[in-house]
Amino acid sequence: MTPLLACILMRGGGPLTRNEIILFSLFAGAVMLVGICRQLFDTWIKRTRGRNWPTISAVIDIVSVAFMPDDSIPSPSVPTDSSGYLATLTYVYRNPELQMGDYSRRFAKEDDARAWANSYKGETVKVHVDPRDPTRSVLREEDL
Repeated sequence: MTPLLACILMRGGGPLTRNEIILFSLFAGAVMLVGICRQLFDTWIKRTRGRNWPTISAVIDIVSVAFMPDDSIPSPSVPTDSSGYLATLTYVYRNPELQMGDYSRRFAKEDDARAWANSYKGETVKVHVDPRDPTRSVLREEDL
């Protein structure tokens, strides 16, 4: 890409040639493709992370809802141009010492976020705990 930039700068900013437009379009397309693939990869990692770890019982001890302005939480499932509310479930478990973790979900409306979070307050759930590091755990969506 550096030769293209050097070529454009050396020309003094005149009209772009057909080749330069094609190269710029290819570069822009590659950047967009990398962004899409990264989002897909992140989604796949979230779905599979902890899937084979052993489970242990945990209690959802704290629930909270916070307003999140545009772009404060990058998420492939939520458009980046929308603000919303982040509902967080904080759970505690013993393995063998007291540990904690959290699970978050984003909502468009505060009432929906509060209703969802409050419905889990005090509930017992299964969390997947990393056998190599008991401080790492995952509460998977399908375990709620």
